[in-house]
Amino acid sequence: MRAAVLYGTAGAVVLSGLGAAPAEGDMTRTAADAVAVAAERAADEGIRFGKCPAAEGLPTIVRCGTVKVPLDYAQPDGRQISLTVSRIEARGKDAKGRKVARQGALVFNPGGPGASGMFFPLIGHLPDWKRIGAAYDLVGYAPRGVGRSAPLSCQDPKHLHRGPAPAPTHPSESYKKERVARAKAYARGCARRGGSALRHYHSLNNARDLDVLRAALGEPRLTFMGASYGTYFGALYASLFPSHVRRMVFDSAVNPAPEQIWYRNNLDQSAAFEGRWADFRAWVAKHHRVYGLGDTPRKVLRSYERASARLAARPAGGTVGPGQLQGAFLQAAYYDDHWPQRALALSAYLKGDPKPLIQIAGPYPEAAAEQENTKAVYTAVECNDAPWPTRWKDWDRDNTRLARTAPFETWDNVWTNLPCAYWEGPRQQPLNVRTGPGELPPTLILAAERDAAAPYDGAIELHRRLWGAVLVTERDAGNHGVAGGSNTCVNRYLEAYLLRGRLPERRAACAARPEQEPRAVRGGAAVPELRALRG
Repeated sequence: MRAAVLYGTAGAVVLSGLGAAPAEGDMTRTAADAVAVAAERAADEGIRFGKCPAAEGLPTIVRCGTVKVPLDYAQPDGRQISLTVSRIEARGKDAKGRKVARQGALVFNPGGPGASGMFFPLIGHLPDWKRIGAAYDLVGYAPRGVGRSAPLSCQDPKHLHRGPAPAPTHPSESYKKERVARAKAYARGCARRGGSALRHYHSLNNARDLDVLRAALGEPRLTFMGASYGTYFGALYASLFPSHVRRMVFDSAVNPAPEQIWYRNNLDQSAAFEGRWADFRAWVAKHHRVYGLGDTPRKVLRSYERASARLAARPAGGTVGPGQLQGAFLQAAYYDDHWPQRALALSAYLKGDPKPLIQIAGPYPEAAAEQENTKAVYTAVECNDAPWPTRWKDWDRDNTRLARTAPFETWDNVWTNLPCAYWEGPRQQPLNVRTGPGELPPTLILAAERDAAAPYDGAIELHRRLWGAVLVTERDAGNHGVAGGSNTCVNRYLEAYLLRGRLPERRAACAARPEQEPRAVRGGAAVPELRALRG
């Protein structure tokens, strides 16, 4: 899937054919020593923060620098690569001008694999983050391969968008053959462009890089917040360097069980997306008077299918076909705040106005290079992280079965990850994430019960594996990423932990955030429904 977080509830899916491969396994003494060498060097050099390069697109209040890490931790004195880092220093004062003690750096990773956290420091200006921004230097960075951090590429960005694309829920044999050929070509492109360095882009090295960054920031212990995929290599870090942890927040946790990384997590994620797709359609049906897409979830589905068939015959704007439509509506399964916009665009399109749909689903050529880089890093990390089935018949069998009950996202997920079947490099064996009593300070796990991109069972599994962790659940909610959003209950737990080190007992719960209000169309423009204006 496009998001790095992969996982859910497809327990009945039959899995086999996972190919054996070379691996590092648990962190060897040599690797641990190499990280220590790199961290000591980084601590001595520090990070020289200054004006951010124009390429980062950041305002002047953000300062940027770089930290060097070994490309290969087996050779800590060999080739070094530079990771870009951003920071806004702690303000040191609260909203009333009173002094606030600095608590060090809070490092954030937004997930992916392939996402950059360079914009993170700006979050300190949002109301729900101001108290945290008063106490902490807010630090973002681009992991290895991302942006200007020794960037990866697998194809010419101009070939990323192929124009209107189909999105068959039950693909034909000829279409499957075409996608297999494309997956093989993409894997070859990654091997050709990445060369011998490609094998070093994986989650274990992301965790090791994080410790070098900690040292470069001058922090004896790390305060870290990871979202989505960021929770996975954050969990690796907690297992590898438990004594280096101060506080850690895992927001929308990935299932870290070794057998889940990554093929099974993808299958489970596809199953979970079907539930969120149903949630979205139920919400649209509830607001039939606004959108006119049907007063039952089934009728809303028929409206969506009618739009897909129409786009197959005549792509909107010459660029938006069924594949682009599906991509736009997959995002609705991630974030509730996309629901009004998606419903509005579908409604407008079926009423003869394609512009809103083209706006949300059409390609953005100016972003092609960034998108290609994100895709390359995602593919490299996931393919390198673990063994994958190497026979197409295993993928075909497992996903054909799954698509009978979860058709919406299953095949799209296959095509995204299929290059891993034909990956040319060695694979890691996933680390068995686990900490025992007293090894790790208490940590905080945040999760939404109906999150499709990081289904809830993943948070339960992480909670089970990290001794002393506390799980806070947003009940009957499915937003992907719950920290610092519109749920004040969740935010209270987050603040209490980051600012005072306070945690509830092993579990706590919050009611769901307020439901999204619909938006109607009047005179060609989106406006809030009247009740959204009342208080």
